Amino acid sequence: MVFGSGLGPLADEIEIDAEFSFSDAGMPESSVPGHSGKFLRGRLAGAEVLVMKGRVHLYEGHSAQVVTAGVRWMAQQGVSGLVLTNAAGTLNADFSPGEWMMLSDHLNLTRASPLQGAEFVDMSEAYDARWRAAFRDAANALAMPLHEGVYAGLRGPQFETPAEIRMLRAIGADAVGMSTVLETIQARALGVPVVAFSCLTNWAAGISSTPLNHEEVLETGKQAAGSMTSLLKRVISSYVLAD
Repeated sequence: MVFGSGLGPLADEIEIDAEFSFSDAGMPESSVPGHSGKFLRGRLAGAEVLVMKGRVHLYEGHSAQVVTAGVRWMAQQGVSGLVLTNAAGTLNADFSPGEWMMLSDHLNLTRASPLQGAEFVDMSEAYDARWRAAFRDAANALAMPLHEGVYAGLRGPQFETPAEIRMLRAIGADAVGMSTVLETIQARALGVPVVAFSCLTNWAAGISSTPLNHEEVLETGKQAAGSMTSLLKRVISSYVLAD
């Protein structure tokens, strides 16, 4: 699992057996508030999990290969699937801040790929249909609002302009952020199934008159972490362990 901006509280219920810094996996430390830069190995709802608490980004000056080094390291440890989370702005009038969106697809607008100079990879099903069905069923059982939509991944670090948001809506995006797409590409190249979630922390530029700031992102992420923790635990206990 990878926990994004402000979503560190998702790790609070993990029974931790070991802790590693990003440097242990050959990665740089994150310079962004809300990204503690640690790997946690332990158990959640009875299942063994490996958690990346925070991430590094293109906008910190790193390459696509560095940004996805954590995914490669986790794959080397033998993970059977990857759960990605991020904080994102919502472009969809029906998806309100404080709610969660499960990614059905993405738009990679970063102009980068961790596979540059390497292989061709089919991305027809970037986000695993079986996992998405399990999370959809679990959310219904918990009466938890869980939207599904398309995530636009941009380079950042600046937030988007209102004109850029209008463009993103026109090409089919429901949420926008600065991570996740490269990690998904890398995981799929390694044959690791992926499911991903955006914590919708704010209205995108031009939809609300409120100026965008990272502090709002962190605070909304903390408030929304509890519902995602419940969802993860239910899927792990009802579906993952059942397999």
